[in-house]
Amino acid sequence: MGCIGNISFAPFVLVIGLTSQAQSLHFQKTVKAVSFSAKTNYGLVALLELASTYSNGQVLQVAEIAQRQQIPDRYLEQMLTSLRRAGILRSIRGPRGGYQLTKPPADVMVSEVVACLEGEATNCDTNKRITAEFQVLESLAYQLEIARNKLLKNTSLQNLLDKRDQLAEAQGMYFI
Repeated sequence: MGCIGNISFAPFVLVIGLTSQAQSLHFQKTVKAVSFSAKTNYGLVALLELASTYSNGQVLQVAEIAQRQQIPDRYLEQMLTSLRRAGILRSIRGPRGGYQLTKPPADVMVSEVVACLEGEATNCDTNKRITAEFQVLESLAYQLEIARNKLLKNTSLQNLLDKRDQLAEAQGMYFI
């Protein structure tokens, strides 16, 4: 663990001989990232399943997605209902019914999904804590939230599908 002033940091280890993608994966495993709630993770995974079938007009049923991704059916149904109410999904009734995206994956931004499933971000009451230390931390948290929102607004389901496909291709190469 290194230290600059009062800021401590974990050293980043560059692993020689790995591809940049493998180095990126190593970095992702060693750095604690700002993450999504379980609800949003499940929702995004379900949307990726639906996005992968968008071009052929196929619908997917809750049970099918739940089984593939090991998500509890009832929990997934609640998330998909919220996404339907937000206009991100449509549901088709009947024995061959299910869910599908209402627009192309390139037009569904991750920020929309996060806002639907997690709600809008709220600020905690920091008025009682007006010391310089709390103000510095509040400023840092604000900057982090701005960067996070920018990234989410600029990331579509199509971007995630492309990354998933690249990862699957890279993982397949290791088994050759």
